[in-house]
Amino acid sequence: MGAGAGAGTGDGAGDGRIAPPLTGGEREMLRAFLDFHRATLAMKCAGLTDEQLRLRSSPPSTLTLLGLVRHMAEVERTWFRRVIDGEDIPLVWSAEGDFQAAYDAHGADRAEAFAAWEAEVEHARRIEREAESLDVTGYQARWQAEVSLRLVMLHLIHEYARHNGHADFLREAIDGEVGA
Repeated sequence: MGAGAGAGTGDGAGDGRIAPPLTGGEREMLRAFLDFHRATLAMKCAGLTDEQLRLRSSPPSTLTLLGLVRHMAEVERTWFRRVIDGEDIPLVWSAEGDFQAAYDAHGADRAEAFAAWEAEVEHARRIEREAESLDVTGYQARWQAEVSLRLVMLHLIHEYARHNGHADFLREAIDGEVGA
């Protein structure tokens, strides 16, 4: 977070997000930063129509805000439910396991995408809260390795941070709105 981004206590930058604390335990800090990034993605999409959420960044890229929301639903589902909780469930938008399918938002709408994303976030929060510690592990098949809940939370923070940078540019191109 840069200056003016609400790096202390309170509601972020006056935009409804709760800024992560400046001190605290590891789990509290990871949880707060992950929730801050989740709120940032939602903020970047706020007030836009379905059509605006489907606007492509810059051809030939097919990246859209709605595609990012759908992608992050898959990311939350994969890392928390499939890896940490060991659930044998398909991806939300691809029974074949094609992670790229979520990015294709040409026929998608806000209600469906946000309902899926919000449901996966709630599952992720429940799994994290119920985990005995950050040392709980799950099997990440793509890496063929056991990974800890700690790594999963750090990975999700990284994933949101990267995609929130994309969301900044997408939103600015749509209506000139800047800031995070």
